[in-house]
Amino acid sequence: MNRPTLHTAAPISLRAHFGFLLGSAAMLLLMFFLLRLALLVHNRELIDGIAPAILAEAFFNGLRFDLRVVTFICLPLVLSLASTHAMAARGAHRLWLTACASVVLLLGVIELDFYREFHQRLNKLFFQYFKEDPATVLSMVWHGFPVVRYVFAWLAATALLAWLFHRLDHSTRPCPTEAMRGSARPGWRWLALLLGVVVSVAAARGTLRQGPPLRWGDAFTTDSMFANHLGLNAALTLYDAARHELSDQRKRAWLDAIADSEATRVVRELLLTPNDTLVDADRAAVRRHYVPPAASALPVRNVVVILLESFAGRYAGALGDGNGITPQFDRLAREGLLFTRVFSNGTHTHQGMFATMSCFPNLPGFEYLMQTPEGAQKFSGLPQLLGARDFDDLYVYNGDFAWDNQAGFFGNQGMTTFIGRRDFVNPVFSDPTWGVSDQDMFDRAVTELRKRGDKPFYALLQSLSNHSPYALPDPLPVEPVTGHGAYDQHLTAMRYSDWALGRFFEQARQLPSFKDTLFVIVGDHGFGGVEQLTDIDLLRFHVPLLLIAPGIQEKFGATRDVVGTQVDVVPTIMGRLGGAATHQCWGRDLLALPAGDAGFGVIKPSGSSQNVAILEGDTALVLSEDRQGKLYRYRVGATAAAGTFEDAARQQAMARRLEAFLHAATRSLLENTAGVTTAHATAAANAPRRPAAGER
Repeated sequence: MNRPTLHTAAPISLRAHFGFLLGSAAMLLLMFFLLRLALLVHNRELIDGIAPAILAEAFFNGLRFDLRVVTFICLPLVLSLASTHAMAARGAHRLWLTACASVVLLLGVIELDFYREFHQRLNKLFFQYFKEDPATVLSMVWHGFPVVRYVFAWLAATALLAWLFHRLDHSTRPCPTEAMRGSARPGWRWLALLLGVVVSVAAARGTLRQGPPLRWGDAFTTDSMFANHLGLNAALTLYDAARHELSDQRKRAWLDAIADSEATRVVRELLLTPNDTLVDADRAAVRRHYVPPAASALPVRNVVVILLESFAGRYAGALGDGNGITPQFDRLAREGLLFTRVFSNGTHTHQGMFATMSCFPNLPGFEYLMQTPEGAQKFSGLPQLLGARDFDDLYVYNGDFAWDNQAGFFGNQGMTTFIGRRDFVNPVFSDPTWGVSDQDMFDRAVTELRKRGDKPFYALLQSLSNHSPYALPDPLPVEPVTGHGAYDQHLTAMRYSDWALGRFFEQARQLPSFKDTLFVIVGDHGFGGVEQLTDIDLLRFHVPLLLIAPGIQEKFGATRDVVGTQVDVVPTIMGRLGGAATHQCWGRDLLALPAGDAGFGVIKPSGSSQNVAILEGDTALVLSEDRQGKLYRYRVGATAAAGTFEDAARQQAMARRLEAFLHAATRSLLENTAGVTTAHATAAANAPRRPAAGER
């Protein structure tokens, strides 16, 4: 009796092969279902108010996306129908299936906290973080998340899947007689192969409609952003991110929406006020000479911008929150001018940095402007405008200026004095990932400001303690926040950052320059919470903007409800300093708008999505890259809410303004005409400055 050698695989019948193929596909679909369920449970705070039928719809949508991925994973098994030897290579099949399933499992584990942090499925942020500084990212992950527990769970689940594929292999092996009979008919195999390819193509497209295959927008079938996101598949969103990252077309996605001349005309209507005069109209979209009203200047000569990490407007008591997270900011708000409807231009710190200091918006395809070649041009931001007036500069930061290319970007813009984590000696606290505490950063800022002489200066102070992994001093100088579930740690860090801010102002009031300084406090972005307003989670963008300066309440009042974003900060500062300025900011002076102007802002979330929004008064239009839009009436503050409504004429007009803004700004960036020319900067430096009212 002849026995098969160890190198000879037993033949596999068609029935047995299809049994293994379908069983494997079913196991993979079950795995995706469980991963989606885990994502739901891990972020269960977000399901409040979502009807079970909506969640069921999300899981059904998810099944369609999962089937696409399962089809690609199982494709080698389908193609194996072409050869009896390939069908019999069960060991190779099991290895392939286990490897693919393990990768998918790893993505699912990573996504649990990724979604909690960003309210997005895996996207290009995943690549960007590791591309920026792998050592810092790995430190952040290690110290901020239960890595050992996650790795153990992933390895255990991988081992379980390997065993299940092994059991499925043995349970679907035919008896020798059936195997020989099934494998001896090549005609049937080729017919099965043809059928398998046809079915696979249909399943891989995810839809039977003509035109494009299943896209991310097909998951957005409900009014709940979380439910819509649940319907997506992490492997597909990550693949799309990688594909788009390598495509130049992505950076031009909004250039075809409107003609150049029309975009320029519309954006000038948006940005120019009666106090502006166009400069270089044939070469630059909105380069203009701004002469603020003389009565709107303040008796100040210095500027300190404080960019607060993750300082979400939804948790600021001065903006309506009742949890006592920000008592120091709330106290400061009572002596300054608080803007209640200001939004970050993006949802990451680097976007808040370049929007606030360089007054250039966060554009689709250019979210990482500080690190790309397009960011090498000189924008007409605070370094350019105040450098032309011969102001000294200062940048104090808890962390490393190599992160996000801060030193390179702001050095190119004209800043010269950088104080980072390596410049602190014996700090009160230093975490292994990011740097020193906010207390240390503000203490050093006071020391550096005290060194300033009679020469005017501007400073950027950037906090960091309110960033995961939230490494805070022990013991804490504030009471930990409780009662907010998964957000307790984040809110504790925000309370600590608020405490450090209040401590800074106690010390800053003793400085000789305090009475001559305009302090601008603004959040770099918000962070996710239970409420998710609109398809882009509007509360992630809502940030406080507070101006503190002598006489500011007497001249402008205590609050303003005008809509603005971070690109409005520089023009607003220049208006308070007084004197003419030539600039090309993509925002406006919020304290010198025409009567009846409710303000506007253009915002974009980080990540692969090219969704953008324009806010005008209490109306928001969210537009996807395929130009599908939703119109919302929104409200922020203590009673935050948003709801869709229909107004075709309003939607068309807002979409036109949004497309024009994106088109003109992108064109300016690509053509290197986004800033002020050297000639204009020199002229501004030599021009006599009109003293502010009451200035010595």
